[in-house]
Amino acid sequence: MNEPRLPAGTLPAIDYDYLEETLLQLLAIPSPVGLTDAAVRYAAGRLEALEIPYEMTRRGAIRATLRGREAQPARAIVAHLDTLGAMVRELKSNGRLAIVPIGHWSARFAEGFRLTIFTDHGQVRGTCLPLKTSGHAFGPEIDTQPVGWEHVEVRVDLPVSSRADLEAAGIHVGDWIAFDPMPEIQPDGYINSRYLDDKAAVAALLTACKAVRDHRLKLPVDVHPLLTLTEEVGSGASAALHGEIAEMVSLDISIAAPGQNTSEHAATICVQDMSGPFDYHLTHKLIGLAQAHGIAHRRDVFRYYRSDSAAAVEAGNDIRTALIGFGADASHAQERTHREALVALTQLVIAYMTSEPVARRDCRSMGSLEGFTEQLRPQDMVLPNTPLPTPEEFLDSPPSDREHRQAGR
Repeated sequence: MNEPRLPAGTLPAIDYDYLEETLLQLLAIPSPVGLTDAAVRYAAGRLEALEIPYEMTRRGAIRATLRGREAQPARAIVAHLDTLGAMVRELKSNGRLAIVPIGHWSARFAEGFRLTIFTDHGQVRGTCLPLKTSGHAFGPEIDTQPVGWEHVEVRVDLPVSSRADLEAAGIHVGDWIAFDPMPEIQPDGYINSRYLDDKAAVAALLTACKAVRDHRLKLPVDVHPLLTLTEEVGSGASAALHGEIAEMVSLDISIAAPGQNTSEHAATICVQDMSGPFDYHLTHKLIGLAQAHGIAHRRDVFRYYRSDSAAAVEAGNDIRTALIGFGADASHAQERTHREALVALTQLVIAYMTSEPVARRDCRSMGSLEGFTEQLRPQDMVLPNTPLPTPEEFLDSPPSDREHRQAGR
């Protein structure tokens, strides 16, 4: 494996104020899947301010370019601009709205939260509530009613009490809904908010790009920061890739929970998620970079998780993939991370950008065995150390012969 391009301990300081500013500005922009144009325009403006060229797909996925010493084998670093959300499913006869989720999350974490409904001609505020909300009316039933999207409704902040009232207000089935992020940054470094997944990783990626520009860091190969739009519904980085990209590292939320190894105070290098193991060599390269530069990190395996990397491979891209992230608690709910995790993730991205590729052979999509990677050498392969007896010595022979052979040993 190639050594890091930057000597150990020489990573440049990052502009944390820029990271935090970018995060808060992203959180201020509603961007549930399918309603992401404003977030795309913001990210494009951020790249333009850094004088980083980019191009966009038809729907707005962004592929930027940081030129390296060589064009190939190029690498991509991807984060997603889209978030969870909801959509109006039904205009109810009581003047409230039935809704369905955008993305995969529990209605448990929608109950009681403020939100905005985006109609054809404006925005309407409201609150997501269980069907039975007032204890003064329903008593203990408020604690025994089921949890699920069919058991919540949106109370609209308008004088409406019927389906006709909702229609007159311009609300329709299929209107997008964005829940308030409710960010709070504590003086001790804790950051609470919805949608840290994945706006915190986008902020970290843009901050790493800023460090490359500010410190004029030399890159061995071209790096393509990618910002995708549909990760929360599974398609993610299936677009915006091209044939020159040989390595792709996804940046996303990492899960700090009982049974997991992730910490809110460190970056996480995920070895496997529900789509299967990530590339052995790229993953271990990232581990080596974290160790060499003293970056706080953990390794982990996620059982109920998929990322942009899975979408890229399932779309038919023959690339090495890896997943790194910021440790956070309560994913897809009211999420919490710490400044230290975001700094560690940004540092790891910078270390990766400035490191040599996994294999020079990867500049070609097809090739010979020459230059191919090696995981296990013959001398590393352990064989059983207890030999089995030869069947001829104990089968199909008279007992006396077996006893005689055993006595002669």
